[in-house]
Amino acid sequence: MDSTKQAPRPALHGLRSGMARAARGLAGCALVLGALAAQGTAQAQAQAQAQAQAQAQDSSSIVLRGKDGWLFPGWGSLTQVDRAGITESTRLITEARNLLAARGVKLQVLLLPDKVRFYADKMPDGKAMSADVQGRYKQVLQALQGAGIPSFDDEAVLRTVRDSGKDVFYRTDQHWTQVAADATAEATARMVQGEVPQLAGRAGSGLALGDTVTERRYGDLAELFLTAEERKQVGREVYTVRRQAPAKGLLDDEPAPVHVTGHSMVQPYFGFPQKLSSLLDRPVSLNWKPGNVGQWTMLLEYLESPAFKAHKPQVLVWQMFEPTYSYGPNAAGQWDNASLMPSATWLERLRAALKG
Repeated sequence: MDSTKQAPRPALHGLRSGMARAARGLAGCALVLGALAAQGTAQAQAQAQAQAQAQAQDSSSIVLRGKDGWLFPGWGSLTQVDRAGITESTRLITEARNLLAARGVKLQVLLLPDKVRFYADKMPDGKAMSADVQGRYKQVLQALQGAGIPSFDDEAVLRTVRDSGKDVFYRTDQHWTQVAADATAEATARMVQGEVPQLAGRAGSGLALGDTVTERRYGDLAELFLTAEERKQVGREVYTVRRQAPAKGLLDDEPAPVHVTGHSMVQPYFGFPQKLSSLLDRPVSLNWKPGNVGQWTMLLEYLESPAFKAHKPQVLVWQMFEPTYSYGPNAAGQWDNASLMPSATWLERLRAALKG
């Protein structure tokens, strides 16, 4: 499973997923939180820069420079909603739900909202969500609910956090804060327990949470897409992260009844999977890669892995992102080339991975 470290930017890069470890659960995931350190800053930076170059755009279109040093990712539409894409994505997700259900696995979707929703006042002059885009999150959520796919309103969850005076996204980063990840983990745990009140495994096998520490660093949007002088202008910010919890010994090898698949928002650095495991009191396994890989490839990566074949979880939480929900498996220019495939090919691989 992928991991991160404290020194290099954890945002747009990721190591190859070690799926053979996924069945060990999140306790095993916690043990590899420092594994990236051995890879060195150079490799991490090279991977991040490769993605930036692949955008084939200048930084002004990749990053929106807002007020008071706030930065926003510029690769989502602020004006248009792809309703046909939302419908098609929901159709594919429904097919996955049905096939997983036939194998005894309950699929749930974790839909994360756009950063812009919470900091509209920090956007550059002349840049704002249209009325249609303001309603996009609710439209996607309604599509999922209409298809009978469990999800919840994470925009409302994060709005409560924001209204309490706490930030839910970092100022110069596309990622959420630990308090936002924790609140979402709490809502996710309620969703899991609501559908599967009795998870397999023993009490006490969830991950113990480590102490929190703070770090000063540039956010990924500043580090990857601004010049050195521009970075000085926006400045570093303080990140709150958890230390690695002590190993649990034999319990580390217990299979996980819950698996999370997604992109860099759910990587261990920001604390979501650790918090979810602690709340559920069970191991939680994880596979993730940067967002440019896309949710379709991430699901296949897990379902085609030896870990899934060896142990099927009771619940599979599929994390998605509101602005990219409508992008199908063949969304050229949105996913990296290795991830692109026609929807028919994706469905064919899905069925092959889940055949009886």
